[in-house]
Amino acid sequence: MNDEFSIAAVICAAGSSSRMKGVKKEYRTLDALDDEGNPLTVLGAVVTAFAASFRINTIVITVPIAPEHGECNARKALPSQFLQASGKPDKPQLLFVPGGSSRRISVHHALSLLVAFHPNYVLIHDGARPWIDADLIERTIDAVLTHKAVIPVLPLIETPKEIGDTGGVHGVQTVTRHLRRAYIVTAQTPQAFAFPAILYAHEKAAVRESQDGIDYTDDAEVWGEFCGPVTVIRGSPDNKKITFPHDLK
Repeated sequence: MNDEFSIAAVICAAGSSSRMKGVKKEYRTLDALDDEGNPLTVLGAVVTAFAASFRINTIVITVPIAPEHGECNARKALPSQFLQASGKPDKPQLLFVPGGSSRRISVHHALSLLVAFHPNYVLIHDGARPWIDADLIERTIDAVLTHKAVIPVLPLIETPKEIGDTGGVHGVQTVTRHLRRAYIVTAQTPQAFAFPAILYAHEKAAVRESQDGIDYTDDAEVWGEFCGPVTVIRGSPDNKKITFPHDLK
């Protein structure tokens, strides 16, 4: 691969899975098998999908600090092909980094680790989205090479409303704004960015968090505040995120 277009991927798997009844969702098995006929985990499916792209040469997985869910268990959740020596021409280098107290901090840790590998672009993906397909990964890469910041989105099906406490009956909320569905979308991952700029944005976001208590919900918000516009591309309805146990069915 031409170093001029070096691309890395960050897989976010450092969360506590608090809504999964004590079982870390990225380590749960899917109704699928890996190439050797073994049960495929959520994390295994994600890593396999990104490793299949010949344009991605480094993958960083963020893992919890807690040892019972950390790097050792993350490795066990991967197909055996990823437990062998990495860095071969046909396989991305696989790295692990402890996360932090928030998703943004965990991503920042991964980006800081990637500095030594000099990527030009990085794709950041939720480790709990195992149904990501090759088409969306490749379309995201194609778009980021042109636009520098890209996220996949889907249109809303339901009509959105903004609600709030208008000072009426205690504990009762009312609609405060009727939003236009045509202009509101749901964001997916992978979100892709020019690497030096997204690292800079996270460094600035860290300062704002410590000074003003700002809570950033995703990397597109971090980029939007410190770097500029974020381009959108069509997402995939199959690219669902696992949040609750029934999402695995």
